[in-house]
Amino acid sequence: MPVRLALGGLALLLGLLIWLPCVHWVFRPAMGEVRSDAGIPPRAKELAARQLRLWNDPVAREAELARMRSTNPEWDFMGRAFLVLALAEMSLREPALQATNLATMDFVIEDTLRLERERSMHAFLMPYSRSRPFVRQPERSLFIDSEIALMLGARRLVAEKPGFGPLMTERITAMAERLQQSPALAVESYPDECWLFDHAMALAAFRVADVLDGTDHRALTQAWLANAKRTLIHPLTGMLVSNYTAKGQPMVGPEGSSIWVAVHCLRLVDEEFARDQYRRARRELGRELLGFGWSREWPLSWRDHPNVDSGAVIPVLDASAGGSGLAFVAASSFRDEEFLLKLHTSLEFAAFPQRQAGEVRYCASNQVGDAALLYSLVIGPMWDRLKGGRK
Repeated sequence: MPVRLALGGLALLLGLLIWLPCVHWVFRPAMGEVRSDAGIPPRAKELAARQLRLWNDPVAREAELARMRSTNPEWDFMGRAFLVLALAEMSLREPALQATNLATMDFVIEDTLRLERERSMHAFLMPYSRSRPFVRQPERSLFIDSEIALMLGARRLVAEKPGFGPLMTERITAMAERLQQSPALAVESYPDECWLFDHAMALAAFRVADVLDGTDHRALTQAWLANAKRTLIHPLTGMLVSNYTAKGQPMVGPEGSSIWVAVHCLRLVDEEFARDQYRRARRELGRELLGFGWSREWPLSWRDHPNVDSGAVIPVLDASAGGSGLAFVAASSFRDEEFLLKLHTSLEFAAFPQRQAGEVRYCASNQVGDAALLYSLVIGPMWDRLKGGRK
């Protein structure tokens, strides 16, 4: 009997050793499903179909957004921004889709502006935005201003819309003035709290404004970059820190939920620096095992507690939901196809895709997660135009 048990255990072990290295092939998509230099990849069409139906169905939309807002109002706001960026990219890839996409982009932007007007910027901020006064008065949030400016700019890059130009200019002017008036070139998103993510978004919005409206924010952008390289670099990793005070004092180290989107935005203003930061993030945060890929939220040299930005962190693997979800954006932007495919393999394995009637949603995700994923699948034409300086 002991011999039979031993042989059975050995057989099971051998089976696992043979099966485990192969299991990822069951979930690994073909590159053509998730990335294309022309047209729209099939996976993007499935995600877009679900997102468009959601935004055109008031009952379903309100239920989904209310569910996110109950956990984190930022997710509602970011989901809107990623969707608008994705629809802009899709419109540039396939002009025949512009009419449908522009109608949805307009609705999302106008609804966002309505909510901000009726409920103030705090409608999209976490409750602690009211816990104490902002250092700079009157209060404004760079989180809100940068993403609204970028949404307006993305829509205008596809086709001009009467009234959107002045709205964008107002946001751009406010952000530029606050940066210029800050000795640390730091603008708050929350009281005495400044975020890399939002500053990178602001720099991207400046670039869009320069291309669309003939403004010139290069000096301000270069000043911010020089200051960031001097004061916001984590000494143990060489990566940009995630957030800092209004005086420019780092509060934490690098985080996956911040750096992956930041490097994508920084490509528009300093390609070499952005690539260096991506390589560092890939080394410090990117993880791979048996054909699967994911992102840590923090490098090994420092860590924080899981929060709404990191999402759930899986023990042992140290896989962060937030970091992994936004890693798709950076991997696609920098054409890191090896890492991108491994991320998609993990997504198909662990996020429980639900497909029906030409749509897909990921049950382990939500609207903002699916919108960010959609954006990562179609990144390309818009950033190419902006880097080339052409509308």
